[in-house]
Amino acid sequence: VQLQACGGGLVQAGASLRLSCVVSGRAFSRLLVGWFRQAPGKEREFVAVISRSGTSTYFTDSVKGRFTISGDNAKNTVYLQMNSLKAEDTAVYYCAADRVYSSWPPHITDYDYWGQGSLVTVSS
Repeated sequence: VQLQACGGGLVQAGASLRLSCVVSGRAFSRLLVGWFRQAPGKEREFVAVISRSGTSTYFTDSVKGRFTISGDNAKNTVYLQMNSLKAEDTAVYYCAADRVYSSWPPHITDYDYWGQGSLVTVSS
């Protein structure tokens, strides 16, 4: 399984960005996909996750009401729509896939595959 994250960039506070995570190498519908982020000097943290069916989502508190996550099975892609961006959202964003689906929401250690990261910089 390979994951390719893209869509990051430099934006001003209050703007929007949409990240894409393209999954290849395994049946997309069998994978649970999540987004994480890592700011400079900080640990990687969970942002959002979407279930295999796409009917369930879960977000960390700091992004609830601003971020949405969705999937497109035809394109093997999961999107993270980020609205009302804040300076504290600045980080490298990673997508990851869980093939076992042992818990909800999955712990960071449950993810089996990781993408390379996409940098999001929000200027205040």
